[in-house]
Amino acid sequence: MPHLSVVIPVFQGENTLTDLYLRLKKTLLAITPDYEIILIDDGSTDLSWTTIENLAKKDKKVKGLKFVRNFGQHVAITAGLDLCNGDYVVVMDCDLQDPPEEIENLYKKIKTGYHVVLAKRKERKDHFFKKLSSYLFYKVLSFLSGKKYDSQVGCFRIISSQVVKNYRLMKDQVRFFISLVEWMGFPTTTIDIIHSPRSQGRSTYSFRKLLRLAVDIIISNSEKPLQLLIGLGFITSSSSFIAAIWIATRKILFNFSIPGWSSLIISIFFMGGLILLNLGLLGSYILKIFEQVKNRPLYIALQEVGFDKKKETTIIQ
Repeated sequence: MPHLSVVIPVFQGENTLTDLYLRLKKTLLAITPDYEIILIDDGSTDLSWTTIENLAKKDKKVKGLKFVRNFGQHVAITAGLDLCNGDYVVVMDCDLQDPPEEIENLYKKIKTGYHVVLAKRKERKDHFFKKLSSYLFYKVLSFLSGKKYDSQVGCFRIISSQVVKNYRLMKDQVRFFISLVEWMGFPTTTIDIIHSPRSQGRSTYSFRKLLRLAVDIIISNSEKPLQLLIGLGFITSSSSFIAAIWIATRKILFNFSIPGWSSLIISIFFMGGLILLNLGLLGSYILKIFEQVKNRPLYIALQEVGFDKKKETTIIQ
């Protein structure tokens, strides 16, 4: 049983994997000789899987799993947590923006009694759009979920085996690793780390993907949008009632009537838009319920390398 596991989702990472492995090996050996590195290939179309296979053949501590297709970063993290065995588990990306050398600081902190230690990037080395979109996303998520999220904190962290065991019990179809760990409520702290600029390529999260992910996460983690729409409906109805009293009063006291065709059409379109908005939001919640009750597996794997035993739940025979 390894003392320390490192779980890494991989997508289009052929240019960084070898360097990542070498830096990880040096860092982990300084902590403990009992470690494992689990690389989850999330449907890459480059030579990521070939690189993972080569690393696993050279080093028995490296293990790899290849998805049939792209299931998403957070599902890949889930697969890694399903397969890891360490007393402590590090989750990190493969792009080298979060330096592997920081793992030693995370490890030292979690040994003081915490179950989760988050890596906070003191200064993000990302382009302006990514920093802005991340900041807005976490602000909205914090508001709608009632929990405080920091845009300077990503997936890079170390967690105890107890956290991992409870994470495996989660059956959510929409996976957002950060919020699921936050929801469990284990003793958590944060340390500052250095954030490196991206050395190869660019982020695979387009604006469209970020927006879709944000909508899925917010709907799956908060009922507040429904509450806000209920409030908006109440305010609209109250305003209409007040306006009706005002119009009736002017008619009775001053015999003044408003022709009203334009205002009537505007009101109809306004109320129709609110109704459609409510129906659309309700439909989104119902869709998430539908996806949940289908109870499909979160991921399907095509190949594995380095594992002693194949797990029928993840491997296609």
